[in-house]
Amino acid sequence: MKKAAGCMLLLLCAILLGSCNSGDNSGTDGVSNATMKRYQELEIREYEGVRLDPSVGPRDNSISGIQNVDISTYELAITGLVKESIALTYEEVLELPSYEKLITLHCVEGWDATVLWKGVLLSDLIEMAGADSAANTVIFHAVDGYTTALPLQDVIDKKIILAYSSNRIPLPPALGYPFIVVAEDKPGYKWARWVTKIELSDDPYYLGYWESRGFP
Repeated sequence: MKKAAGCMLLLLCAILLGSCNSGDNSGTDGVSNATMKRYQELEIREYEGVRLDPSVGPRDNSISGIQNVDISTYELAITGLVKESIALTYEEVLELPSYEKLITLHCVEGWDATVLWKGVLLSDLIEMAGADSAANTVIFHAVDGYTTALPLQDVIDKKIILAYSSNRIPLPPALGYPFIVVAEDKPGYKWARWVTKIELSDDPYYLGYWESRGFP
């Protein structure tokens, strides 16, 4: 009798859990309701037959919370080992030739997001300042003090972009407005958000925020 009661209890738990799970995943095309809610207004959800994920991830994993940048006073600096340090307004960056790329971000937390990105080539920005022959590393500085770096040659060869749009909407603040580094083929912590300065360096061993805490 006790065994039968135990089986019934387990069966009831399974039914309840199944009901909860089906409620979470009852969105269209197999997309959960939680994911559907993360899409921004006017954000496209498909591109050339590929389903696009929401621009904003499942949770904020920034070091100091979502940053809200005053675009009226914002400037993007390109400095360090360059022939001439320059500073560009948001509008001046948007006037440069733009590129659109479908790229998947892989987060070390275990989730990923395929998004259609639009922005400018980092190499075009660097060329405007003129890279010194000794420069081999690009360090990205963010509004919240976050930093990370990429090899200069990777930035050039992979045509890495500094994005200002995701899924054909302006970059949401949670994603790094005004600019995010779309670090193709790199884990999410290399995708610097709220970028305010691009610094050229001759230090290939530079350790950014997470790298200095043990990330490769």
